[in-house]
Amino acid sequence: SAASDVYKRQKLACGLLQIFLGGLGVGRFYSGHIGIAIAQILVTIFTFGIGSVWGLIDGIVILCNDKFTDSKGKIMKD
Repeated sequence: SAASDVYKRQKLACGLLQIFLGGLGVGRFYSGHIGIAIAQILVTIFTFGIGSVWGLIDGIVILCNDKFTDSKGKIMKD
């Protein structure tokens, strides 16, 4: 069913976590994308914080994407 394709966690929470804490990969951990989250942490560390801009942009992209999925491919609801 269509309802089973929608993830229980909210896209809004994911996007906002990513905007405010994206340098630590928090929004990506929330959505289950562990590899991307770890990469965001490493980029932030190795660029002395400048890489946290990636998290900000990523959060905006998440919020603007109507079909953003979690790590299992389920669409996260608005």
